[in-house]
Amino acid sequence: MDYSRRRLLQTTGLAVATAGLAGCNGQSTDDTTAAETDSETEAGDETTTEDAESSVSVDATVAVAAEWNAMRARLYDTVALAAAGRLGTAARVAGDVFARFEQSSGEWGAHEQLEATNERNYETFESNLGGAREAYAAGDAERGSDLAVQAADNLLAAQRGRVDAAVVDALNVLLFGARARDAGLLAAAGEVDAATELANAVYEGFEDAPAHSALESASDELYESFEAAVEGAADAGDAETLAASAQTAAAATVDASYELAPETVAGAGHLALMQAVGFDAEVLAGLGGPGDEFAHAAALSLYRARAADVPRLVAAGEADFAATVASDVFAHFEGARAHEALEEADHDAYEGFEGGLESLTEAAESGDAAAAEEAVATVDENLLAGISALVGGEAATVLEAAFFRARLGDARELVAVGETDRAAAVGESLFARFEENEANLHESVEEESEELYHRFEEEHLAGLVEDATAGDADAAAAHAEGAMDALFEFEAAVGATAEVSAAEAAFFGARGFDAAALARVGASARAAAVVQSTFAFFEAGAGGYHETLEEADHDLYESFEGALGSVRTAAEEGGDAYGAAKTYGQRAVDSMYAVVATAAADAGLGAAASERMSGVFQTFEEARVHEALEGADHDAYEGFEAALSDYSAALEDGSGVDAAAETYATATARAQFAVVGEVGKAPEAGDTEDGGSADAALSGGPNVVEGVPEEADHVVKMRAVAFEPAELTVSVGDTVAFEHAAGDAHSVTASGDELPEGAAYWASGGFESQEAAETGWGEGKGAVQSGQSYVHTFETAGEHPYYCVPHEAAGMTGTIIVEE
Repeated sequence: MDYSRRRLLQTTGLAVATAGLAGCNGQSTDDTTAAETDSETEAGDETTTEDAESSVSVDATVAVAAEWNAMRARLYDTVALAAAGRLGTAARVAGDVFARFEQSSGEWGAHEQLEATNERNYETFESNLGGAREAYAAGDAERGSDLAVQAADNLLAAQRGRVDAAVVDALNVLLFGARARDAGLLAAAGEVDAATELANAVYEGFEDAPAHSALESASDELYESFEAAVEGAADAGDAETLAASAQTAAAATVDASYELAPETVAGAGHLALMQAVGFDAEVLAGLGGPGDEFAHAAALSLYRARAADVPRLVAAGEADFAATVASDVFAHFEGARAHEALEEADHDAYEGFEGGLESLTEAAESGDAAAAEEAVATVDENLLAGISALVGGEAATVLEAAFFRARLGDARELVAVGETDRAAAVGESLFARFEENEANLHESVEEESEELYHRFEEEHLAGLVEDATAGDADAAAAHAEGAMDALFEFEAAVGATAEVSAAEAAFFGARGFDAAALARVGASARAAAVVQSTFAFFEAGAGGYHETLEEADHDLYESFEGALGSVRTAAEEGGDAYGAAKTYGQRAVDSMYAVVATAAADAGLGAAASERMSGVFQTFEEARVHEALEGADHDAYEGFEAALSDYSAALEDGSGVDAAAETYATATARAQFAVVGEVGKAPEAGDTEDGGSADAALSGGPNVVEGVPEEADHVVKMRAVAFEPAELTVSVGDTVAFEHAAGDAHSVTASGDELPEGAAYWASGGFESQEAAETGWGEGKGAVQSGQSYVHTFETAGEHPYYCVPHEAAGMTGTIIVEE
């Protein structure tokens, strides 16, 4: 083994000291934490080099520990992404880590090994990981990052409890290599400032970390190389230099790992680093486009449109409904991802917006239309300032065009209900704002196309004002639609697909609320027509919005369309159109974040990600682990190279990236087991669709059936850590089948205290209370396994929240909304 004499002598005491904890890699069953396992004692003076080398056990647990290292690296990916403001992507990565962990099958999978090592540490890991994902999704970067680091520390505790100290040292050093590579990831995505800050944080964190002394003791030269490279990355002013420095730092940690541990250990750790870089490439391929800031700004644009409806409702004698609309905007903002983003971007605009909403609510409650108009002006002014602070420039102009389209939609509907004077007033207001070059819209349209500029302003916007003033409803409606079409043409010409999609999400959400307002004033037929035209526009593509959303999140895409259809149904049948519009509006907001999180094609980062993986291939060809893997198991070697090659091609082509990434990760994990001589214990690939085989020790109970019954009216799929869709609207008497689609066994457990009044308790296993269901799960009852479904018929109207007992911490919750 290429294992330095100096390091062997230095680590002997450490290995002996932890022998009682790690033993011969036997499973620990106590509640030892990461801090409690980091103890050292002095070694005796009689230790020999041979004793030191033999004290490092190399078996399947080393491969598992390496796999945990890849997961630790991905958790630090989320921290880096959050620091760059990419919270949506950070949440997705955290969710991916959880899903891969849950789907890790077999005795030697990362999941079962962590659970067997220490039950409390395992449960805390799942809680921290699920909490990190939820915090990122809610826009709380600080809490999300804190929980992600805690989850990484849970895995570190498991490593310390399962493998020898020299192995832990090598893996810790390699983790710093992965963290340095994260700086290169951000730099490649154009986040140079964030990458510089991350490199500096890695440098400072390294100074106080156990890996510091481990690397220094391994090799003065490598220690200095790593520190110089990370410091160089922190000082770099351009992406290319920063990325090169980060790669140099990572290379130093790889070489150091061979000084710290036996060659097979270092090889497994290096492969895990390659796995982590592979997942980084997948992230990089999805980092293109405008980012979460644009989604935040798009959500504010929808608030602008919703607030603008209030004065019209007050004037129409719907003061109570108008007050509800205003207060609902406030309530939604309080829990929205855009809330903290606006507060941080422009605190004055944040306070001005909230103050304006309070005034708007008060004006509506008192039926004062003039005061409502003044309050809306305050709301709009501050939201516009916030949008400028969040994105500014051309991005803000694209959102302004979408807002103008929403207001032109208002004018169109005012004409439809005979309020041509108010339609003319809306047109005049837009004309004035356009002339004032609000958000640079006037100059941008004119610069893009003189013909488009004249068509929008002189032909259609001016025509709308003129014909609405004259009372010519048909002509005014045609001009409103013509002006909307011209602005959409402008959006598509100047905005990237993700920007247009998120901007149109604001327009689509506004149209849903327009339909609800029309239904409220008795214009149900027109409300249904608005939904129908909106749906037709979406099906026609909507500037790429349709395809982008479907590719970004198919389940959200389906629930978006379903929610839009529910608005129409409610309007036509005299139901709660406003309630349906709120549900649909939330889907529109969710879609804003979904489309900006997967906008790689517009930024051209797929090629950069492919180049990153080509670099991994080149590194592997020249690495010491190359020969070690080929000699250990030729099939694993060929499988790894093939998966790496296919993954690079998928990234460059832009298709099948997720599947190729999973195949590559599985092949890498198998290679890790092969290098340590335990390829027969390598877990099989997790099944992302059909789940694993049923566990005979678990039982389902009443209403847990094989397959999905034909009489089911709706199906909710239970994936690794999510119900899809997470929210489903049904009618009284409808039957829902909760189908196992992936991951370990799940439960379907109603939240007893939150069920509608009069509703009977329901849960897989046939339990009569939530407490009984949770107790039953602990006894192996109420499980829905691969090939099965839990079936329940809903007889009581209202919201029925539920969750999966073993995966609640990961955010596996859902709601069935039952309507009369």
